[in-house]
Amino acid sequence: MPVKFVKICGITRLEDAQAAVAAGASALGFVFWPKSPRRVDAGVARDIVATLPPSVTAIGVFVDQPADEVNAIVATVGLGAVQLHGNETAAYVQTMTRPVVKAVALETDGDGTPDVDSWPSDVTVLLDVHDPVKKGGTGRTIDWNAASGIAKRRDIILAGGLTPENVGEAIARVRPYGIDVSSGVEEKPGIKDHERIKALFEAVHGSHYATRS
Repeated sequence: MPVKFVKICGITRLEDAQAAVAAGASALGFVFWPKSPRRVDAGVARDIVATLPPSVTAIGVFVDQPADEVNAIVATVGLGAVQLHGNETAAYVQTMTRPVVKAVALETDGDGTPDVDSWPSDVTVLLDVHDPVKKGGTGRTIDWNAASGIAKRRDIILAGGLTPENVGEAIARVRPYGIDVSSGVEEKPGIKDHERIKALFEAVHGSHYATRS
C-alpha cells in the first residue's frame, strides 16, 4: 500500500499550492524561518491557506523561534500543525497550540542514530538529513536502512532528498507513515515544478510495501 500522508513543503505561491492539492497532497508546508530561501510571508501564507480544502493540512515550519511568535503565526495564518526543525525541547513542544511534527536529524551513513523514542507518541517524528545550516531542503537522502529500523517502532514521516525518481524505492525500503518533499519537486527554492509534483504522486501511487516478515 502507498504511504498515508504526503506533504509538499516550501510553498510560497498559490499556483504551486493548487498543483500540489490537485495531485493529492495531504499537507502543505510553509516555512517561516527567516534564514530559509523558501521563507514565506505570513500574509501570503494566510491567503493561500484560506483556499485549501479541509482535507489538506497547512503546516508551519519553524527553527528555534520564540514560542509566542510561533503561536501568533499559527493563529494569523490558520495553520493546522507546526513542524519544528531546531533544538526545541519537550517542554517547548508543550507550549504549542497545534499538533507538533518534530524533525529529527539522521546522518546519511546511519551513524548517530537519534533517540526518537524520547518523544511522546503524540509528537510525530520526521526524519531528515543533519544540516546545521540549512535545517532541511538539502536534497540529500538519509540512511534508509536506519530509517527503516525506526519506522518499525513508530510511525514516521520520511524526508531528505526524495524525488519522483527515488520515492518508490524509499517507500518500499523504509515503509514510513508519510513522506515530506521539498527540493525534489522544485525549479528553484520556493518555486515548484508542477510536472515533477505530478510525477512524484504517480510514483507514490505506484509504490507498495514489501510483505512484512
